[in-house]
Amino acid sequence: AVVLCAYLEMEGIDLRDRSVIELGAGTGLLGIVVTLLGTKEPARVRALYSTCCARVTITDRAAALEFLESNVRANLPPELRPRAVVKELTWGKDLDNFSPGAFDFILGADIVYLEETFAELLQTLEHLCSERTVILLSCRIRYERDLRFLKMLRERFSVSEVHYDSSKDVHIYKAQRGSRKDDF
Repeated sequence: AVVLCAYLEMEGIDLRDRSVIELGAGTGLLGIVVTLLGTKEPARVRALYSTCCARVTITDRAAALEFLESNVRANLPPELRPRAVVKELTWGKDLDNFSPGAFDFILGADIVYLEETFAELLQTLEHLCSERTVILLSCRIRYERDLRFLKMLRERFSVSEVHYDSSKDVHIYKAQRGSRKDDF
């Protein structure tokens, strides 16, 4: 998650007034950082113009939500907490609770590791993704199964590697529907 957070900040990706969802949030670090990055103005300006801030949905399975909500409360200033919503999402299940194609960005850090979840993860990405959505996934490529996931992803989306952190051996992949390769 740290590599993807640093990438978003270093690349200056404008998250203001964008709808963002984090999948498999775990501790919520990425979603918390995205909420903060989506508010480039000083606190007093943020309070006046809160509509320019990112709208972030931080998701994980039910068992992780209590810890996730606690981290969001502890690490976001009170005026930003309404911009970050913690919500249950088990990939491939209850997708009707999320509007199809409603997100500008779909983010996932270290979520590609259990092969038995690949089909549900891809189903979830397809449901959440519109033609304009940018998917950013960071992961290590440790096993053959990780390459199989990338192959499956490439069958459904246009995928490119946008960053590699050699010190942490973490790749960041950008995916979009069809043949789109838009800039952020």
